[in-house]
Amino acid sequence: MSRKSKAVNSVGVWRINVVRLVFLSLVLGLGWRLTDIQVLNPDFLRNQGDARHVRKVPVAAHRGMILDRHGEPLAISTPVHSVWVNPQEINVDSVKLPKLAKVLHLNAKKIKNKINSNQNREFIYLKRRVAPETANKVKQLNIAGVALQREYKRFYPTGEVTAHIVGFTNVDDIGQEGLELTHDAVLTGVPGLKRMIRDSRGNYVGGGEQLKETKHGQNISLSIDLRLQYLTYQALKASVQKYKARSGSAVILDIKTGEVLAMVNQPSFNPNSRRGLRNSEYRNRAVTDLFEPGSTVKPFT
Repeated sequence: MSRKSKAVNSVGVWRINVVRLVFLSLVLGLGWRLTDIQVLNPDFLRNQGDARHVRKVPVAAHRGMILDRHGEPLAISTPVHSVWVNPQEINVDSVKLPKLAKVLHLNAKKIKNKINSNQNREFIYLKRRVAPETANKVKQLNIAGVALQREYKRFYPTGEVTAHIVGFTNVDDIGQEGLELTHDAVLTGVPGLKRMIRDSRGNYVGGGEQLKETKHGQNISLSIDLRLQYLTYQALKASVQKYKARSGSAVILDIKTGEVLAMVNQPSFNPNSRRGLRNSEYRNRAVTDLFEPGSTVKPFT
């Protein structure tokens, strides 16, 4: 064998050894990485995955009911959905965004600006307490980053008949007037907490793990008799209209126990639709206003 052939063979062997060394280094490197991930630091990637897909979600507690002496409901809470968005996950240039704006009766440009101005947040409301059919339409759009949150909306079956007694709550279900305000601590529940998993589109899947039990608000029973309340309201309203009075109040008491069986005022308001009302219209005149005793004290003089 010539010297030239020996030199060629030596170079070939050297190259093979280099390839073997590189391959062995890669195998050792991968082995070390797998050992690091699976044995030495197994929690790192798990925590990273949980941070992206696992969320602690509050579970809404419904507010306690307000009932008359016979158990007739004067104030109840009905389940509704609110539409929210994660600005970090939604694509503001999506062709579905204008469709979402149309469903919610909102301006698409304003939605886009709201999302862009809250890029550091993971949760912002688009619209609170939407109708069930609206919630279904939002769900059907299946937009990544847009989701529904269950809440409760206060409803007053007796409307203006008991408005001044019962009062009302705001959009966050906090009492603002009447018994809703004075007994807010009793009526308000304590939200629960669940650990939920989200899919790649931001939707929650499965039932989740209960971390904190939901404590619903307590019911309140009044001495009011709804039948007498209706009759008294109709009589007072007719009298105010007949004599063209600016206002009026009427109260029925049980003379043996002192219980209030009916309490009405005119003018009244509908607590289910308060747009355009003035604060003075919320006033319970039978309780807050002062009147001269007049002839009622003559038997004592």
